[in-house]
Amino acid sequence: MGEFKLGKQLNEGKTKIVYELPDHPGHVLLQSKDRITAGNAARQHELEGKAAISTTTTARVFDFLNSAGIRTHFIKQESDTAFIAESCDMIMIEWVTRRVATGSFLKRNIGVKEGYRFCPPKLEYFYKDDAAGDPEWSREQILAAKMVCGGVLIGPDEVDIMSKMTVCVFEILERAWAALDCSLIDMKIEFGVNQKGEIVLADIIDSDSWRLWPSGDRRLMKDKQVYRELKEVTAEGLETVKRNFMWVADKLKEFTPKPQARAVVLMGSPSDMTHSEKIRDTCKSYGVPCELRVTSAHKGTDETLRILAEYEGEGIPTVFIAVAGRSNGLGPVLAGNASWPVINCPPVSADWGAQDIWSSLRLPSGLGCSTVLYPEAAGLMAAQILALSNHIVWGKLRAKQLNTWIGLQMADKNARSDK
Repeated sequence: MGEFKLGKQLNEGKTKIVYELPDHPGHVLLQSKDRITAGNAARQHELEGKAAISTTTTARVFDFLNSAGIRTHFIKQESDTAFIAESCDMIMIEWVTRRVATGSFLKRNIGVKEGYRFCPPKLEYFYKDDAAGDPEWSREQILAAKMVCGGVLIGPDEVDIMSKMTVCVFEILERAWAALDCSLIDMKIEFGVNQKGEIVLADIIDSDSWRLWPSGDRRLMKDKQVYRELKEVTAEGLETVKRNFMWVADKLKEFTPKPQARAVVLMGSPSDMTHSEKIRDTCKSYGVPCELRVTSAHKGTDETLRILAEYEGEGIPTVFIAVAGRSNGLGPVLAGNASWPVINCPPVSADWGAQDIWSSLRLPSGLGCSTVLYPEAAGLMAAQILALSNHIVWGKLRAKQLNTWIGLQMADKNARSDK
């Protein structure tokens, strides 16, 4: 395994083995198997090449989620069939999110028609117990179990955090698949507690984990359901399943295309550079490329309009952010001549801020530029506009909201007397 010396086997499941890494405390190696199972291993077959496909799929999914800001155990892919992760004490619950009613949900909820769409997504919990058939649990059952994982009691705060993370992960991946004209119907994930006592997304996410319908058409499914529905498992049938899994792994390379949107900050003076750089840094944190330009609508109107035409002529979706103090002519001139959105973010001063701000707020009719006071807010607003058509930016925004919510939840827990 290259630079990693394998220690003792920590766990073996139906499709993977977990090894200790004695030279790297706090890390483990997850080795995938060439095995496919269904119905809690009631049906199982060897599928040559599945381990490599599963590992590639998992690595690409976790890389994508890590880049969005989701906290996971994944560190890096080590070989074709194995990856390195943080050592975690796994929480014995499968967290399932559903956008469309299908499969086992219909059997457990008689009367619901296949295709019913859940808005918001439906969240379900299943206790991991092969002998009992992984029974569905309620939130109350999870709390009553008083599970302790990695020294953490799984109480109301922890269940709420994992519930929120589950839906967030689903929505981020749903957007990414939708950009490839593929519908994410449902998926299951698991969590663990790392050695820092943090709850992180763990285990694997591969074609065993979800239902995928290209173009929203069930007949085109590319997931393990194809294997489940084989009346007789033949070599030809297994080859079809393998081709589907390879299709998914290959498609995941398209999750992170080159940026197709940007923000451009136009400042009226080089003295506004520090203010503008803060906007740029915020944009970049959400995956939005951002360029800085210096131009004065008062002193060089023709150059301002030339710069505007340059960017609009390239056809790349762009949000313009005008940074101009005193009498702000820059934002209104841009808004009056641009078809792309314009945001004013004037660097107001303590002495004249109350007066100067009106040049950004009181605009002639027909101009639609908005105004925010803080550079971080300008960068955030630009990202939110571009996220309407960019799943990368949307995912980073969604993960940032989740992490803010988790931070508040944990702060509240630490402040309470019942913690």
